[in-house]
Amino acid sequence: MHSRLSALGGATLVAAAALLSVSVVRGEAQGDITLATTTSTQDTGLLDSLVPMFTRETGIGVKVIAVGTGAALEMARRGDADAVLVHAPEAEEAYVQSGDLISGRLIMHNDFLILGPAADPARVQCATGLIAQMRAIAAGGAFVSRGDGSGTEQKELALWKAAGVSPAAMPHREETGQGMGATLLVAEARQTYTLTDRGTYLAFKDRLTLVPISEGDPALLNVYHAYIVNPGKHPTAHRSGANRFVRFLVDPGVQAWIGEFGRAQFGQPLFVPDAARGAELDRAS
Repeated sequence: MHSRLSALGGATLVAAAALLSVSVVRGEAQGDITLATTTSTQDTGLLDSLVPMFTRETGIGVKVIAVGTGAALEMARRGDADAVLVHAPEAEEAYVQSGDLISGRLIMHNDFLILGPAADPARVQCATGLIAQMRAIAAGGAFVSRGDGSGTEQKELALWKAAGVSPAAMPHREETGQGMGATLLVAEARQTYTLTDRGTYLAFKDRLTLVPISEGDPALLNVYHAYIVNPGKHPTAHRSGANRFVRFLVDPGVQAWIGEFGRAQFGQPLFVPDAARGAELDRAS
């Protein structure tokens, strides 16, 4: 399996594309846009499939830069992107309040998992509740973190804080400074615990012996939003193209396609579409 796999085969992709009822109108190219996004949307293969669909419908090319959410948000602050697709709601709010991001839309969600060796050396599964499980890892296990300012790392740090654990004081916690897929492979090589989004885990599952140790707690919800970079603050931002891309993501046909993405290969979708239940988040446009 490749880290940028397509979770739908060619024939299935054609069939899925036929389900789309995209509301945008095909027209002349309006100029390419740059999308800053988290590595999970790239590692799962989601954007490898969605971006060509969007380009065929609109004539607008999309340059995808997959980094940690923190880095993606900083690209927005500098005006180095036209749109962002990220998953750290609390961090995103600061950029909305500063006026760097506008026209936010809820796109989809999945959840985070704590993975670990099947033998569970820290006896995490014997602990009751997520907080106790985090304390068990800190006391008796090794942990690999992304350490890249990503939404996943921000979630991890929030979990340590809730558990009353200082990550800096953990003798067996290391940071990769890399994306989710690469971090999973490091955790696999070290046979340590780690935190991952479910989509990337499923995409890499056949390369891992690590197994889910903790899942299903409401605190592990992983929510994705898309925003336009404010052209009023960043004149180089391509508002028209970015707006069309965000509208594309929330189109009912595309949302239905997201809801099926990965099912054929993994037996379950990698993401749950949310646009139908999500209210417009735009506070500044």
